[in-house]
Amino acid sequence: MELSNLSPAEGSVKSDNFRRGRGHGSGNGKTAGKGHKGQKARSGAPRPGFEGGQMPLYRRIPKRGFNCPSHKEIVGINLSALDRFEDGAVVDVDALVESGVVRNPKDGVKILGNGDITKKLTVKANAFSASAKEKIEAAGGTAEVI
Repeated sequence: MELSNLSPAEGSVKSDNFRRGRGHGSGNGKTAGKGHKGQKARSGAPRPGFEGGQMPLYRRIPKRGFNCPSHKEIVGINLSALDRFEDGAVVDVDALVESGVVRNPKDGVKILGNGDITKKLTVKANAFSASAKEKIEAAGGTAEVI
C-alpha cells in the first residue's frame, strides 16, 4: 500500500450538494452537523484560520524570497537529443513532444549546445544558446526562433 493508493472509506465522504438540516430522516437534520450551541454553531462564525484576534499563524511565519508573477519556466534540451531525428527533418516543439524528448514543454524550449549534431535539421525553438546555434548551422541546418 502506498499513499497514492489511499482513498476514503465508502460512504464517509459527503458530496458538495448534500442537503443539510432537512430533518432526522436525512441523517444530518436538526443541528445540521454543527453540534449544540457555541460560536461555531451560529451564523457569522469566524473564517478558518481565525485565532480570536491573536496574530494568525500565516502572518507570524516569516516570508522569504520573491515569486515573480511573469516568470517563465523554460525546458532545456541538449543537441545530442536531436540526433534521433532523420536528416532534413523539421524539429519543432510538437515534434519533440511526439518523439518523447520533451514530456511537458511548459513555457518554452531552449536548445543547449552540449553534444554534437551530425544531421542537417531545421530546428524551431523558443531560444538557442550561442554554441547550439553555431553547431546546427555548421552541420548545414537552420535555427529558427519562434
